[in-house]
Amino acid sequence: MYAIPFLICFPLFVAFLLAFAGKGKAGNVITIGGAGIIMLSSVVFFIYCALNGFEGMELFFETEFADRLILLGEILLMILVTFQCFKHRKYWISLLSIVPTCMIAYMELTGEHEEIAHIYVDRLSALMCLIVGIIGSLIIIYAVGYMDGYHAHHKEIEDRRYYFFLLLFVFMGAMYGFVLSSSLIWLDFFWELTSVCSFMLIGYTRLEEAVTNSFRALWMNLFGGLALAIGIVYYHHFVGDLSFREFIEEGIAGNPYSVIPITLMAFAALTKAAQLPFSPWLLGAMVAPTPSSALLHSATMVKAGVYVLIRLSPAFQDAVTEELTMTGSMISIIGGFTFCVASVMAIAQADAKRVLALSTVSNLGLMVACAGVGTPETIWACIFLMIFHAVSKALLFLDVGATENSLFSRDIENMHGLLSRLPRLAVFMFIGIAGMFLAPFGMLISKWSALRAMVDEKSMMTLIFIVFGSATTSFYWSKWMGKIIAHVNLETTTPVKDVTKKSELFSLWIEAVLMILLCILFPLLSKIYVDPLLDDMFASNGEVLPMSILYMLVVIITFVFAIPLITSAYAQHLASNTKMSYMGGINTGTNHNFVDSFGEPKKLFLTNYYFATRIGVRKLMLPSQIITLAILLLMGCIIFGGAL
Repeated sequence: MYAIPFLICFPLFVAFLLAFAGKGKAGNVITIGGAGIIMLSSVVFFIYCALNGFEGMELFFETEFADRLILLGEILLMILVTFQCFKHRKYWISLLSIVPTCMIAYMELTGEHEEIAHIYVDRLSALMCLIVGIIGSLIIIYAVGYMDGYHAHHKEIEDRRYYFFLLLFVFMGAMYGFVLSSSLIWLDFFWELTSVCSFMLIGYTRLEEAVTNSFRALWMNLFGGLALAIGIVYYHHFVGDLSFREFIEEGIAGNPYSVIPITLMAFAALTKAAQLPFSPWLLGAMVAPTPSSALLHSATMVKAGVYVLIRLSPAFQDAVTEELTMTGSMISIIGGFTFCVASVMAIAQADAKRVLALSTVSNLGLMVACAGVGTPETIWACIFLMIFHAVSKALLFLDVGATENSLFSRDIENMHGLLSRLPRLAVFMFIGIAGMFLAPFGMLISKWSALRAMVDEKSMMTLIFIVFGSATTSFYWSKWMGKIIAHVNLETTTPVKDVTKKSELFSLWIEAVLMILLCILFPLLSKIYVDPLLDDMFASNGEVLPMSILYMLVVIITFVFAIPLITSAYAQHLASNTKMSYMGGINTGTNHNFVDSFGEPKKLFLTNYYFATRIGVRKLMLPSQIITLAILLLMGCIIFGGAL
């Protein structure tokens, strides 16, 4: 099947072309053309898999030449990381690359290996390819227009946009390789490649803060990569196999030699998914240009961790007792705690990108908790959360970037009345927020399904985290949504010019339409795709929720999406008929100024309260990291002690 090498290698080929493109129009043509071809190829690949019934396909057994290239690539990544660490005097971080690379290289060059399939295609990997291909390509197309405005506003930053695009394409190729790999060696290489790409994207601006944050992201992800490499070497030493599928099957069967490797791989997934205590690396990624933030937060980097946990989820149930294993308990508790605490910290944020970042960490926590429980119901919820989160979060990040270029601010308070001032961007923002917490799987059904499964599994601690996390999630999204749909008097408001470029609008429109279609078609998606996927994973047959309930929710959500469209149509009329507020004095004709009873001019400020000094990141992050680190150490010692 030649489509798979094309999906992995073509983005790398486009990146190679961009290395010589320069700053002219040729670079834009290569970028947009390459992204378009990747998007189309992903759709064609998915259709091909659908026509073949999504039957699991094991491919590429004899790959000696490719194996050598993979090993060479891993060594080159180690050299690059070591060079950057020594350049910036972060010497100890280089060990996190040198040690696992030497371990993997020694194992591959000295050991005997059984012939295995290096690529495996099924419903889950095909779905991930579709998400990466569509959302990732739309982000790259958006970036072509966005980077013009970005460098116009940030003249202190060197314009290296085609280096930026190059990294985005390498990232895409790495993600394709990651989700399609059935060889643990290949999986490890593409894992490391995504870590290095994220490091270079976060440090794009070369500012001091960007460099600091990029190295934080690097060491946290490399630390997870070290755990992954140790798990692979341990498993190969005792079992003698390097197949990812066989690795999972051994875990499901209860092979005692698979307990430690599965725990180490699950731990690595926690670092990649930015779960506490490793969440700061994803929050620090906000210093990078918006397209890289969108790519890291929506379709690629963080989803790699969730993807691994979904793959491992059947092994989190004990084969004999059919109860949750200690590893599954550890993952679900960490995920639930992260979901709750990150959503609380999001309440204290006025910066839109930081709200989106903490929302990402929070929602990833819910996905991780669902994957940790490892039942058909929770994996059903996890998969839909992953789909909805990828589309809606990409839409929100890109829309916030476009709004910032027009408002010169991404403060939520400055978005007051955005529906009247920038109606097109406000509608996109409303749709993205609705997809996150009003749409059935963003807020209601997926969380309800997860809660029901937690009750069945008697995971009371995780249950409490999800209940309180859901409540705080509603709080910060409602606060933001209320700001953008509020009406303002346009005659007394500073006019704003929409400077959104065509390439940006192209991506925003498609993502908004995709979000609405997902909400309308989710019962069909559940019936024809997700339910069969669960049958393949758990050999279970049955609907998680009755179709009648799902169809009823489609009707409800349709009315939700009608709100901004109806309001936008009458925005000008409502704004022109806005009545002045009574401010306890002489109204000056605006809703911002008045004269008090002593004749003194006063200004009126209407703003949300953010509790920043009480529940902000500076207040809660360190204690949360200490708590989760203690949980990991305690439960890790129990797991390793029992296995050894």
